[in-house]
Amino acid sequence: MPRLAAFPKAYMQALCKDGSMTLSQWFDLAETLDIDGLEFYAGFLEMRDESNWPGFRRQVEDRGMVIPMLCCSPDFTHPDRSFRESEIEKQKGWIRMTHALGGRYCRVLSGQRRPELSTTEGVRLAAESIQSCLPFAAEHDVTLILENHYKDDFWEYPEFAQKIDVFCDLVAAIDDPNFGVNYDPSNAFLAGDDPLELLRRVSDRVVTMHASDRYLLEGTLEDLRREEGGSVGYAKRLSHGEIGKGLNDYDAIFSELHSKGFDGWISIEDGVEGIDQLRRSVLFLRRKIAEHFPPAGFEDA
Repeated sequence: MPRLAAFPKAYMQALCKDGSMTLSQWFDLAETLDIDGLEFYAGFLEMRDESNWPGFRRQVEDRGMVIPMLCCSPDFTHPDRSFRESEIEKQKGWIRMTHALGGRYCRVLSGQRRPELSTTEGVRLAAESIQSCLPFAAEHDVTLILENHYKDDFWEYPEFAQKIDVFCDLVAAIDDPNFGVNYDPSNAFLAGDDPLELLRRVSDRVVTMHASDRYLLEGTLEDLRREEGGSVGYAKRLSHGEIGKGLNDYDAIFSELHSKGFDGWISIEDGVEGIDQLRRSVLFLRRKIAEHFPPAGFEDA
């Protein structure tokens, strides 16, 4: 049965920019939720000191949770080989961080969608860079998870593999037991794509998932796809919302994942309005997981 983790979406400024919240304070909040783990971010201020890593792992485990995943953002589509090699070394450092935290999954991205970059060249550069990291990942018992992403906060351009066809081409280019997909249904909306179509095309490669939800402030999905699909900057028609109250069809999503035998981690990227919203999202997901992933021996009862 899938397990639930949480990502501190509402507290990123405090944990990564101004230091107004400590990780221990986030752990205390998260302990009040019905979750199994915490997704970490490589940019947490307190993670800059490597000597802190084992202590944070102990703190989380002492609260009855684990750290299954690490979120990070390599840029593998830069035309300069030395830049890409530097990003590969960064990714290896994040793999080491994942291992030190007791995690099994470390995110990778393709890189930025630079205007001069052709689809063929971008897929090649990203695939080669990810493949260069895979032996190191295997040595540390870590699986690299490629997310259908939108855009890193510090990037000039959106994700190269943002659109469904490019993402699927990149996934198909990498066949390795230490590589899989981190599926994010909400990001498909930002790309102007159908989240369920994307899932059906890659569901046999999905090993982890980001759970969130979006809702339309105005207009229709067709308006979104026509006017803002794949554009630079967040889609103005879409806003974060409580999971289960937005555009994502979690019954269809979980049904497809169950059909492929999915039993990985689902990390909640929600709670932008605070811990109470996050708690409601956890309750919704627990209910849906129970409906679609019954315990072994109960499916035919």
